[in-house]
Amino acid sequence: MPRESRADALARRYYLEPFLDFLALERGLRPRTRKAYQSDIGRFLAYLEKTGVGGPGEVGHQTLDGYAADLLRRGLAATTIRRAQSALRAYFGFLAAEGIVPEDPTGRMARPRAARKLPEFLSRDEAARLVEAVDPDSPVHWRDRAVLELLYATGMRVSELTGLSLGDVDAEHGNTLVLGKGGRERLVPVGAVALKVVGRYLDSVRPRLDRGVGKGALFLNQRGTRLSRMSVWTIVSRAAERAGIERRISPHTLRHSCATHLLEGGADLAAVQELLGHADISTTQIYTHLDREYLRETHRRFHPRGSL
Repeated sequence: MPRESRADALARRYYLEPFLDFLALERGLRPRTRKAYQSDIGRFLAYLEKTGVGGPGEVGHQTLDGYAADLLRRGLAATTIRRAQSALRAYFGFLAAEGIVPEDPTGRMARPRAARKLPEFLSRDEAARLVEAVDPDSPVHWRDRAVLELLYATGMRVSELTGLSLGDVDAEHGNTLVLGKGGRERLVPVGAVALKVVGRYLDSVRPRLDRGVGKGALFLNQRGTRLSRMSVWTIVSRAAERAGIERRISPHTLRHSCATHLLEGGADLAAVQELLGHADISTTQIYTHLDREYLRETHRRFHPRGSL
């Protein structure tokens, strides 16, 4: 009978194969995902062997915290560590459910904060070029222009824009009613330029698109139904190409640009939070980082002693 390898013995002692079977048969995870779990758990088992842990029942929250610290010392990104910890939660959840360990030790596992990525935004010149870059010969020129102007003027999400109905835009008072995440409504100001363009669309394009199946939607497609989010992505992408903006631009880029330009102009953070529909002001605060980056870059470029 062939001698069991060290790796096989380790896997057997820690019930790795039954766990992988559980992922496949009960969780229904795809092979690629199961392979990632296997890799993460395999790295953890190697750590346990190195530190002298004898089996899964000996693993406590201090062992798990030590493992996370070891991953940090090895230079792994916080996102990678969080993924590894997600695998450990699934693994020990399985062991506890099977009665292999008396309790799941991952409940008190410390989680590293993932670095928050600063969102991409346009300069003021780029934003102006983008919203004005719609093909003037297109039969839906004013619709596409209105889409871009509203996204930039209000900072609304693409799903909020496509969800607008005819009665939501109040040209007389200069605002629009937006239905945001969690069904929360908010009243968002709309600038004079965007209102004028929306008016042109309503007068000259929408009646031609309306075939009685739009159910009151503000923005219609060529079939007369509500404009889709993918169509808005296409409108933004084509305008960016015509404007000569080579990097990847999405509708969300206009949302980020709106917030950034408001703060650059001196807008209050709480006002921008209300405008964007953020439930937590900490979400809005990321734009203050963008603002500081902008100020640093401005100082570097224009101060006589700003750069070497």
